[in-house]
Amino acid sequence: MFSLTVNSPKPLSLSTPFLPSHPHPPLSITHKPNLTPKPIKIVSLIIPPSGQKYSLGPQQQQLYQPFRPPPSPLPPKFRNLDTNSKLEVLANRLGLWFEYAPLISALFNEGFTPATLEELTGITGVEQNRLVVGAQVLESLVESNVDKETLAYFDSGGSELLYEIRLLNARQRADAARFSVRNGFDAKQAQDVARAMKDYPRRRMEYRWDKFDGDSPGDCLAFWLFRLAQEHAAAGAEESRVDAMEKALEVVESESGRNVLVQELQGKEVAKESVVDDALTVPLVRLKFGEVAESTTVVVLPVCKAEQREFELEAAPWECVGVGEFGVVEADKDWRRWVVLPGWQPIAGLERGGVAVAFKSGKFLPWREKRKYKEEPVLVVADRGRKEVALDDGFYLVLGVGNGSGDEGLKVERGLTLKEMGVNKSLGMVLLVVRPPRWDDEDQLVDDD
Repeated sequence: MFSLTVNSPKPLSLSTPFLPSHPHPPLSITHKPNLTPKPIKIVSLIIPPSGQKYSLGPQQQQLYQPFRPPPSPLPPKFRNLDTNSKLEVLANRLGLWFEYAPLISALFNEGFTPATLEELTGITGVEQNRLVVGAQVLESLVESNVDKETLAYFDSGGSELLYEIRLLNARQRADAARFSVRNGFDAKQAQDVARAMKDYPRRRMEYRWDKFDGDSPGDCLAFWLFRLAQEHAAAGAEESRVDAMEKALEVVESESGRNVLVQELQGKEVAKESVVDDALTVPLVRLKFGEVAESTTVVVLPVCKAEQREFELEAAPWECVGVGEFGVVEADKDWRRWVVLPGWQPIAGLERGGVAVAFKSGKFLPWREKRKYKEEPVLVVADRGRKEVALDDGFYLVLGVGNGSGDEGLKVERGLTLKEMGVNKSLGMVLLVVRPPRWDDEDQLVDDD
């Protein structure tokens, strides 16, 4: 029996059969024991499957991956500088511009603002942004293996040129940089090159688009100037048209594109049959957000509803012109609905009789399309002055055949189909079909990098 004596008002005696008896005298404890129970610690134990030995081998040790910070964008000679030294490098422009440009981002991370850096270094906020972005674009050119001659051009400057091509993808950046350096372009001209390269894929349905090479920066710029010349021609500005065509001839690179420009500039009209062939295919385009605002010329057309049949179509204004120094639009009669479209080639010269017919869906168009496109509303632009069904492959506005389904409004039919039905007159020849803009359109301006 084990006896424990505690100096307390009520002695505590513990007895258990599991503890052996000792011949030693009872222990005397002079301090008060802590009888508060200790918290239980739960330890997890991983038990390996039967037949498998549990060991801390190399595979177990690889589960822990220490944090490795990303490589510093700063050049080696600037990585160990303190804040004051970084500011001194920027203030005195010590080194090449693309070497000290990353210091601006580093100071931003330390809490500096563009206004503070401008006060301390003399570099304006606009220039700070241009230097940082230009250095990143230059780095992508190096990764794209651009030739040394082009890269050497940017040793002494050129950040403003690189900034203008920032929205192009890696391949386009390399092509645009080589083209701009080779032609001695400034920042504004490089901006035109970048815009032309982004704009070219969106113009596949326009006149002579297929004669220019979309992979060539020179051809993209030449086609952009060619479109600009057509807009000047539609506005009656002959001098501006010739100037745009001459600039296009200076930059075009493909032989087919050069032939088109020479023919247009010298006034050599294409054979009538080839013009007819170009008119056979009705352009089907999707309007882009902001495209009207970017156009140098626009077309204003009255809008009719297809379900109102020919009555509203014939009642719409026939002429709409800009009057006065401000180009105030005047029509020959009042009308409720109007639409403004870019001055695309098929409708740029439309002076009288133009009208836009609003269809609730594309099921009235005489060609097969995907279902999601069939459900979209469309605008059909027609020339009411060309009512004769002359072209087999042309498209014309006609009245729908009444079948009791409620589809007795206007519709679009192919010329050959109308001739087979014995129809020689229509309500107007279709010039263009326009789809509404969409936010998820893959042709919108994106940064592929």
